[in-house]
Amino acid sequence: MSRRGAGSDLPLIAWGEELRRRKIARHRLRRKIVAVALLIGAVIGLAFFHPAPRLVLNASASAPIGLYAVSPGNIPRRGEMVIAHLPIKYRRMAASRRYIPLNVPLVKHVGAVPGDRVCALHGVITVDGKPVAIVQAFDSMHRPLPSWSGCHVLQQNELFLLSLAVPNSFDGRYFGISRSADIIGTARLIWAR
Repeated sequence: MSRRGAGSDLPLIAWGEELRRRKIARHRLRRKIVAVALLIGAVIGLAFFHPAPRLVLNASASAPIGLYAVSPGNIPRRGEMVIAHLPIKYRRMAASRRYIPLNVPLVKHVGAVPGDRVCALHGVITVDGKPVAIVQAFDSMHRPLPSWSGCHVLQQNELFLLSLAVPNSFDGRYFGISRSADIIGTARLIWAR
């Protein structure tokens, strides 16, 4: 009787082992499907969401050359360094003249903050009545530079970017007031060349 019972259990054991193998295979397949779905979701997410850079390499002489850490969301103060996008109109011009590639952000000092009065009159930039920079008429290749004129009191969503160390820097003296939306974040030099 025990032989008959043991022999009749073999198909049941084989069936149980087959069920376990199928369950393990289904579990592995589910994990692969979830991993692929997460990867596809991440790729699609990155296609629509462009994260702000956290490190920027500046190769332009208008700010110290080196690697900058970017802190998005900080409210920049006068004199601080920021990472910013040029307004699109000037971004295209700067790229065509090879000042800076189209999608590379600028590293600039904040020359004026909300509440400051910035004027561009007769080739001189003033902040609150004090002359801070001279506007050049031509770049180093003798091409005419854009200019703006008039006075403007900066509002809460505006900054004036200016490089005082480099007189021919392509900055606010040519492209004017920057909007806060163009500012990626404050910049801190972490490695200098």
